[in-house]
Amino acid sequence: MSEKQSISLQLTAEQDAIVNSLGNIKINAVAGSGKTTTIIEYARTRPGGSKILYLAFNKTVRLEAQRRFAEKGMNSVQVETAHSLAYKHVIYGSNYKVASNGYKTYETVDLLKLQASGEKHTEYIIANHINRFTAYFCNSDKEKVQELNYLDVVADGKAKAFVSSFYKYIEDGTRALLAKMNSGEIDITHDFYLKKFQLSKPKLHYDYILFDEGQDASPAMLHVFLQQAATKVIVGDAHQQIYSWRYAINSLEKTDFQNYYLTTSFRFRQAIGDLAVAVLSWKSILGEYKPVIITGQQAGKTGTLNATLARTNLGLLLRAIAYITENKKVSHIYFEGNINSYTYADEGTSLYDVLHLYNNNHKSIRDQLVKSMKDLAELEDYIEKTEDQQLMMMVEIVKEYGNQIPAIIRSLKEKHVGDGEKGKAEMIFSTVHRCKGMEYDEVQLVNDFITEVKLERLKEDQKKDKPVNVAKCNEEINLLYVAITRTKGVVRIPEALMPKDFPVSPQISIIKQKKEPPAQNDEPLFRITGSRSYMDDPLKKLQHMKGKAQRVEKERGINKKASLPWTEELDVELKGLYYAATPVVEIAKHFSRSQSAILSRLKLLDCVQF
Repeated sequence: MSEKQSISLQLTAEQDAIVNSLGNIKINAVAGSGKTTTIIEYARTRPGGSKILYLAFNKTVRLEAQRRFAEKGMNSVQVETAHSLAYKHVIYGSNYKVASNGYKTYETVDLLKLQASGEKHTEYIIANHINRFTAYFCNSDKEKVQELNYLDVVADGKAKAFVSSFYKYIEDGTRALLAKMNSGEIDITHDFYLKKFQLSKPKLHYDYILFDEGQDASPAMLHVFLQQAATKVIVGDAHQQIYSWRYAINSLEKTDFQNYYLTTSFRFRQAIGDLAVAVLSWKSILGEYKPVIITGQQAGKTGTLNATLARTNLGLLLRAIAYITENKKVSHIYFEGNINSYTYADEGTSLYDVLHLYNNNHKSIRDQLVKSMKDLAELEDYIEKTEDQQLMMMVEIVKEYGNQIPAIIRSLKEKHVGDGEKGKAEMIFSTVHRCKGMEYDEVQLVNDFITEVKLERLKEDQKKDKPVNVAKCNEEINLLYVAITRTKGVVRIPEALMPKDFPVSPQISIIKQKKEPPAQNDEPLFRITGSRSYMDDPLKKLQHMKGKAQRVEKERGINKKASLPWTEELDVELKGLYYAATPVVEIAKHFSRSQSAILSRLKLLDCVQF
């Protein structure tokens, strides 16, 4: 029996077919289906002396792949990321220097000596779009900036109107910034040397090139990959595409290779697979969708690695605050990517800079962009015209917690453990983007993902010819799918995120959002969208609900403790419960206070308006 045959006996039929395949292939692999194991076995069974390149998604995946190849004695396989490969071809032997953190908006203003009249901070808004246009071009497969229409990747109406007005200026600024980098006048960005690598039309001397996480590849790297003479293998999960905001594309759809599938997940049981399939089927609400098959074959292992996953930084931070206030005895928590990454934007803007602006304390602001703003309203106007999602999240956090932020962050940091002690954490917190490729024993989801109800509403908009970004909605569904499939055991999921009529199971624990008793309220008091709460009718409905609650409480003779003082700690706990979508009646019971007292305190804290 040959080595290849003995190995194939240990594989599933799908894996065996891939290992024995010939020519260029693409592999659609569901979450937890052992794609890396399959690729390693594919590489190990190639003819002796074959030169093989494995392209990993990021540095973490690269290091893990190197370790696993080494364990199999396959040290001859070269493992790279797209950027590490480009770096070796472009930077080595050149005079280029790399600006490791890119260029901040105010730096681009200074570099290009941008001047613009009219609206406030126009030069900063233009610089922000120049930076984004530069990244868009560098990740594209185009040879010239003029071949792209930057408006294609600008979604917000106010931002679109601004870009349309200044398009020529933004385009010229983009070309000028690229020219300065190309000449070596200024340091180059990571995106730039990737682009330079692609434009050089490199010939990579390998017999096989294995391209992992193809659903989130840049068009630039896909172009390099497709131009090679080697036998090519691209693997990924079309439904794990979550990086379109970085101009990534689903490269599996862009290739005409022979298609193979990995549909058996070794991470979780069938109930989780069925839930993931049900969530993915939501894509049929707004457009065409090809059903997915996922077979769960996990043996039911148990462990203590528990994680809370959120769609947004804000949703995650709110849940973390609620967690440590509800669980006083918790001593160890961990944030994937380190907690500091949740308080700083990519450009270096600190959450505290935004807080200082909120307090009109300009002297303490370090970030030049934020310092140039008169107040929070000006910053929000800038955000609308640039679609700066990270700054938007910071503003939302500041508006929610204000001057409680330093104490909250300090409390979280006191309990935060380092990377080496991650296993000690009673709870791990992460956004979906930061936990991609991770797995945990139990997962709890924050209620800030897209829902089936919202998709049904968007379908109604479609019928009325209102614009709906179907691709964006599909990516939001992908985020929920990725979050669900991080678990090896149990997923705890808010009721609002559950597919209609989905059966319960030991692996799926539903976090119920209880309705108010009919005598007090015939419908939910609040609806939750993302991580933000809002009222169906901000004035009339809450006045009506408050009055009704007061009448019922009077009739029932509820024991009130409204005279007891509210402390800062209680306020944090109250907000945490409120933004976790806990019904008001449950919050009232928790604090041994009346519903009207709870509503009054929420009003005082600017959580609701009457």
